[in-house]
Amino acid sequence: MRDTPGHSVPGRLPAWLRTHDPELTATRRAVRTALVVPSLFALCGRGFGSPAMATFAAFAAFSMLLLVEFTGPMAERLRAQLGLSVAWAVLVCLGTLVSRETWLAVAAMIVVGFLILFSGVVSSVLAGAATALLLAFVLAVTSPAPPSALPERLAGAGLASAAGLLAISLLWPRPAADPLCAPASRVCRAAAAQLRTDAARLTGGPDAPSARRCRAAAEETATAAVDLRHAFDTTPYRPTGLSTGSRALVRLVDELTWLSAVVADSAAPHESRPACDPAARAVRRAAAEVLDRAAELLGAPHGPPDPLHSASAQLRADLARMEQSATTRLSVHRAGPGARPVVQAFLGTLDLSFRAQELGFVTLQIAGNVDLAASAERRSWPEWLLGHEPGTLGSPLAAAQERAAAHLEPHSVWLHNSLRGALGLGIAVALADLTGVQRSFWVLLGTLSVLRSNALNTGEKALRALSGTIAGSVVGAGLLHLVGHHGTLLWLLLPLTVLIAGIAPAAISFTAGQAAFTVNLVILFTIGHTPNWHLALLRVQDIALGCAVSVLVGLLFWPRGAAAAVDRALAAAYSDSARYLAGAVEFAVGRCGPDPAPADTPVQRGRRAAAAARRLDDAFRSYLAERGPKPAPLADMTTLVTGVVGLRLAGDAVLGLWRHHGEQRTETDPTDARLALLSAAGRVCDWYRDLAAGLIGHTAVPDPLPPRPAADARLVESLRHDLSDGRGRATATSVRIIWTGDHLDAARRLQPALAAAARAGDGTAGSRPAVGTRSGRGAF
Repeated sequence: MRDTPGHSVPGRLPAWLRTHDPELTATRRAVRTALVVPSLFALCGRGFGSPAMATFAAFAAFSMLLLVEFTGPMAERLRAQLGLSVAWAVLVCLGTLVSRETWLAVAAMIVVGFLILFSGVVSSVLAGAATALLLAFVLAVTSPAPPSALPERLAGAGLASAAGLLAISLLWPRPAADPLCAPASRVCRAAAAQLRTDAARLTGGPDAPSARRCRAAAEETATAAVDLRHAFDTTPYRPTGLSTGSRALVRLVDELTWLSAVVADSAAPHESRPACDPAARAVRRAAAEVLDRAAELLGAPHGPPDPLHSASAQLRADLARMEQSATTRLSVHRAGPGARPVVQAFLGTLDLSFRAQELGFVTLQIAGNVDLAASAERRSWPEWLLGHEPGTLGSPLAAAQERAAAHLEPHSVWLHNSLRGALGLGIAVALADLTGVQRSFWVLLGTLSVLRSNALNTGEKALRALSGTIAGSVVGAGLLHLVGHHGTLLWLLLPLTVLIAGIAPAAISFTAGQAAFTVNLVILFTIGHTPNWHLALLRVQDIALGCAVSVLVGLLFWPRGAAAAVDRALAAAYSDSARYLAGAVEFAVGRCGPDPAPADTPVQRGRRAAAAARRLDDAFRSYLAERGPKPAPLADMTTLVTGVVGLRLAGDAVLGLWRHHGEQRTETDPTDARLALLSAAGRVCDWYRDLAAGLIGHTAVPDPLPPRPAADARLVESLRHDLSDGRGRATATSVRIIWTGDHLDAARRLQPALAAAARAGDGTAGSRPAVGTRSGRGAF
């Protein structure tokens, strides 16, 4: 039966492409490359009569158009492309100058390879361009030539750079979109809708939303937060650059992840009638308005920021009124602390206001980062050129140094991968020269293609790379045998093989892409020469040597893989975050006494905790990228990663609560309350340090801390005695003390979920509660 037009092969091809390449990213790159590479190869080889210029033009265009695609506005993409072109030229010069001395070539390959691979830790622009940059140096260093060959090589690379700039701006340009903006905006809108729904239920009345509607709003927020974290975690490197806006968006991921947990934790009761707190309801509505305005600015960063500023000011005013309201409503003339219901009623008076305060803090943090990202996008060209940085995130150079320093420690996954990659490439250069392989470029290509995060996956990828190369070599040899002396057919096949080589890895498989790339290189090296099918089969030997090098390096330098590295990174992140939370509580205790303490110590601890969190992000990304079975369920590993965010933001909240408090001195010295806070902080933070030791196998995972009503009672009694004014009312300091205890209790309530997730790998975990679930008061 004859195919109808809609079901013909040409009609089915676009649908197949959109199924296997949903955003047509690989197809877009492949089409550009298929048009540019053959044109440059013909111009330089036939028009200028320079094989060296043709080779470098073809590979430069291949690397700049197919191996990398920058994101963001067109101006930023063109600047990044221009920077890549300059770096390519520098690497070609360096590789050519060291190519004729083996020891110098090996040493330079190790140093340059490490610098290129490790530089990706500071920017997704550098990380995404790493393979393209390595190809520039590999091509030059594996093709020994005197310095007099540089003009031709640079001319070819320069032509490819100019063609690349034109291609990305004119040939099917990529839509300008940040990979995090859209999912972050959805989280903001979903959380705003849930806050409004919960506030309406807290109001009560016949028009209050049903419990089912509240649950649906909560599920939508949770789903949006999972999608955002997935977009961030499942990329092989941070999907942001060094710019101020990009760094602000990275912070948004953590803050919005925690916002979803806070919103779920502070949701209105679904079944029972909630307590009434008008000030807390006003804060919820104000926070919802801020989140809506933040979502608008994320979607249109060049729009006016005034609505977000106005909404943030209103939220701050509502928070101040809520604190004042809590101070006047909290009575300290109650019965003694012996009866548990009385104590719980006393603390319950501030429960809704604390949850609203926690929401307000996180929301204002989010608003600040969204405003900063939008301000960076609105900078003029002179401001961008002169490095004008809105906000207080510091200069790009300082940010780069901070990120790099965070990974210059023994357990950094990125440091391990950079060392392995550099040493593998250096060994491949040495072996290629010592064994007399005809084209050592292919050995380097095999090593670069298959290096993975652990030895097992390196071997797996090596087998797929080798099988793809064998298939491609056989197909290439067959083509050369069929073509014979009809070289024109090779010119006709060149664009087709480039197109397939660009689409196959994403749409079919890595093996298919390796095969298509091998056929493409066979044709490139054969055009203009007498076809020799034996040459294609020799490439299998060269690629096999490169694959063997990568497997050897993986076995020697990191046989345990990313799973062990994630455990170590989790342990370090929990230890540093617990130390930060303890420091923030110590600062709070000093702030409510007669001699306020400076904030330098907790700020320094906060920076170390943030650095540990960055290392954890990169280790977790490598863990997700590994193929094969995982030693622990992904949901449990994600729970542990999210718990670090919650612990660190609890420290941020305590520090923010007390940093600007101190102008209103108290005549009393709340010694008992301060001791109670320090005791609670010690217990909670010691538990997280024990968890860190359990994650790396030094001790058993500790049981979660239970609530301690007796300690709650002691805190209440100390507040009655020490922190009431002359009229018997609570002071602002007493309210902040209770809220600080609540932040510690929020960190304690994370523990059941974290303990269950940590034990899941041993099969000892029971049912796993969600992070943020409330399980009773009492960090004390």
